[in-house]
Amino acid sequence: MKKILFLALVMLFFAGGCVNFKLRDAAAGNKNEDITLRIAWWGEQPRHDYTLEVIELFEKKYPYIHIEPEYANWDDYWKKLAPLAAANQLPDIVQMDLLYLAPYSDILEDLSPYINQEMIKTEAIDKRILSGGKIGQHVFGFPLGLNAPAVIVDRELLLSNGINFPDKSWTWDEFEKVAVQIHKDKRIFGTNGMKSIDVFFSYYLRTKGENLFNKNGTGLGYEDDQLFIDYFEMQLRLLDQGAFPRPDVTEQIQRIEDELLINQQSSMSWAHSNQYIGFWQAANRPLELIPPPGPGQEKGLTVKPSMLFSISQSSKSKEAAALFINFFINDVKANKLIKGERGVPLSSEVANKIEKVLTAEQKKVFDYINSIKDSTAIVEKADPLGSIEVVRILQDVSNQILFKKITPQEGAQLFRTEANNILSKENIE
Repeated sequence: MKKILFLALVMLFFAGGCVNFKLRDAAAGNKNEDITLRIAWWGEQPRHDYTLEVIELFEKKYPYIHIEPEYANWDDYWKKLAPLAAANQLPDIVQMDLLYLAPYSDILEDLSPYINQEMIKTEAIDKRILSGGKIGQHVFGFPLGLNAPAVIVDRELLLSNGINFPDKSWTWDEFEKVAVQIHKDKRIFGTNGMKSIDVFFSYYLRTKGENLFNKNGTGLGYEDDQLFIDYFEMQLRLLDQGAFPRPDVTEQIQRIEDELLINQQSSMSWAHSNQYIGFWQAANRPLELIPPPGPGQEKGLTVKPSMLFSISQSSKSKEAAALFINFFINDVKANKLIKGERGVPLSSEVANKIEKVLTAEQKKVFDYINSIKDSTAIVEKADPLGSIEVVRILQDVSNQILFKKITPQEGAQLFRTEANNILSKENIE
């Protein structure tokens, strides 16, 4: 429980207090008895809406199982989950992220027996993808779909200003030129503020053949701080030219409707590929999905579980919970509602059937992921213990750099010292 108590303290540090999910024990039982499952997830309103429809389908198929949904946006979700985790009172099924999987693993069920007994069917799923939910020999989270780092672009905005639309092999220099030109022509930001800084700094490191964490999770995975310096000097150049927003601008973005790209205040947005549909629907205009800049894209682009479902050890109805996960992953009708919004389906059979009913915009996400999946053998796995605090420090150092309180050189050293100190303590072998 040490990891969970530490996690609760970290989340209380973030939140300064939080509101609990309601607590109700799920009734134990079998097919002759009613069972109640609590399921928790984060997301925007469209995700909440279709997930409730999927739950209705499941309850029709299994009328003895009743689902109590609990959902929130990303920030509120983790604030609410942390105290439940510390009290070992998690919902039966919790939506999980790779950043949080290791800290929560002490109170999550190993899903291997449910997979081995085919309660969760995986015959149409690439086994290397399932490794994304493993820690050691245990499967603590079942991936719900695949995504990858991406850039969402307003094509018409670029073309209307005489800017050549970036091709898939564009470079960082070209990225800067596009962002600056858009600001000069339209007096808007050329790009958003890369809110998920750990995702895109990690991508940048991989393009250089390095990683954010070392293989054992005991320290940073890169030795040359010039990589950190170069990355943030690029952002400062864009900031100084008005093409990049300061953190106080991006901190105001709480919903997808607030995004700069949606409101035509930016020409590009750094995101995960599965977010494309939400951006397109909110923008209600043509958008495009392209890889982040290179060179080194073949090393930088990896596929990862967009999110996972985990079963809590405290659940009294684990088999029913496994049944729901199997339904969510393998039921075609359910996935026709989901349409890959939680990432491209893992099951090749489901993905093939779903692609036939997708719109051209929805299919862009499938095409993007398939192109990456076919060209890389790398599947991202759970981040090491301490990574939550490391990401918080990275964000804090980034803000200090962008507010010009410290230089990228000072930031590189500060981040290295604090990150290595945390990781070495949390992952003592």
